Amino acid sequence: MAVVVVTDSSSSLPAELTAEWGIVVAPLHVLVGDRTVREGVDPIEIDYSADTVSTSAASPGELREVYEQALERSRGDGVVAVHLSRQLSATWEAGVQAVRDMDAADRVRVVDSLGAGLATGLPTLAAARRARAGAALDAVYEAAVTAARRARTFILVNRTEQLRKGGRLSSAAVFFGSELVTKPLLQIVEGRLELREKVRTRSKAYGRLVAAAVEAAGTDGAAVAVQHLGAPEAADIVSGQLREQLPDIRELIVAEFGPALGVHLGVGAVGVLVVPGGCDLPTDGAG
Repeated sequence: MAVVVVTDSSSSLPAELTAEWGIVVAPLHVLVGDRTVREGVDPIEIDYSADTVSTSAASPGELREVYEQALERSRGDGVVAVHLSRQLSATWEAGVQAVRDMDAADRVRVVDSLGAGLATGLPTLAAARRARAGAALDAVYEAAVTAARRARTFILVNRTEQLRKGGRLSSAAVFFGSELVTKPLLQIVEGRLELREKVRTRSKAYGRLVAAAVEAAGTDGAAVAVQHLGAPEAADIVSGQLREQLPDIRELIVAEFGPALGVHLGVGAVGVLVVPGGCDLPTDGAG
């Protein structure tokens, strides 16, 4: 068979891509009032401004079941599971615990993507492409790790209350300036969400978002992803500017943030992820 690649639903990969590359998606949980729903599985209607909405990671037991099914599908070739940053969620830790509880733990590798959203999705895609090429378990794992290390993520948000409350962004990082008159531009650094700068107007903020992504992309081509929550027009503007300013762009994915991330980022959030050099890694030594 071939190595099977697993990710969690926060990776935001469009369904057509997960189907095309045989990627298995483990659902995270969204807590709406007294209900727990599985992202990407159960229907979810969310008021993103409500204080009664939160999220939780998949449990070790849930991930163990997903990994065991994927391992069976691989016919023993192995599983690489790529999850959102351990600095932002307990999902990676749950995955590590799940592997410890498995009989065939040596055939499963768990990767910290050092990111969230498509910053998890593109390393997952890199791994799946290497697996499709017939690579062995260690090579598929390295494809994910390499793409994750190279990825750079920038996110423009309207508010940071939920991120502060959840401990994903320090109060000290955002204490200066009112969010009514400034727009926080965040970045992910070594898996942590940090404030990059505050911009006075939304139009200037889009420009700074694009400029940061272009600088990070380099000159050797890049895989690029644009994400948004309820802001398709903004995503179109940003993706159009990226196409103009990155003529050697290798691929561009535009997707919406799912509920598990949207709860924390809020409506209107727009993010850009770049992987310098792209996600189509060499297949030398694939066997």
